[in-house]
This record gives sequence, structure tokens and C-alpha cells, in this order.
Amino acid sequence: QVQLVQSGGGLVEAGGSLRLSCTASGGTFSTHAMGWFRRGPEKAREFVVGIERSGSVLTYGESVKGRFTVSRDNGKNTMYLQMNSLKPEDTAVYYCVADPHEVLTTSPRYWGQGTQVTVSS
Repeated sequence: QVQLVQSGGGLVEAGGSLRLSCTASGGTFSTHAMGWFRRGPEKAREFVVGIERSGSVLTYGESVKGRFTVSRDNGKNTMYLQMNSLKPEDTAVYYCVADPHEVLTTSPRYWGQGTQVTVSS
């Protein structure tokens, strides 16, 4: 059973930056694809980014391409999401996810506790 603990997030002005972290325990981090989903106010859940087990293949949602960067450190069991040029529409609860597969599926098995990101205009 994998546990995901998130940190980071908070309130930032439009155009600013934030970094989220997600640390995994209880499993072999390097055998899991990782990623981030988000859910904005009164919005459906949205895929943000996925990162393949080794970190060599990255898939970004269209709305964050060019602004967000995902990375993982398998030695530290931690994944990061660097968010730049933030927009008010990025306001959401962000969830770290993990799947025991090479790439992330549409319904990841493990979820973090969620972290609020609020971008003011």
C-alpha cells in the first residue's frame, strides 16, 4: 500500500510561481508512474501531468503546457511540480497520484491528500 504525502501550495498572485512536492512511502517508488490531477471550484477533475516510472516520458495537460514542469527523484521517493506563470484558472485542489504501472492510467490507484492552490488576479 503506497501512501502519498503532499506539501507546498498556498496563495499566489497571477504570474507567480509555486512548487508542490509529493513524497511516497510503503512501496517501491521507482516501479510506479506518478502524476498530478486537479479539481477547480465547480469543475470536473482534470489531468495535469504524468511522469513515467524512470522519469523519461512526461505528458502534460494542454492547459499547463509550457508553464508547469514535473520531475521525480527516485532516490528520495519524491515528485515535484514546478508551476510558473500561474493564472487564476489554475486555482484548484491538486492531487498527487501514483499507479503501479509504467505509465499513469486515467484512474490512478493511489491518491495524496490534496493541496489547495489559489491564484489571485
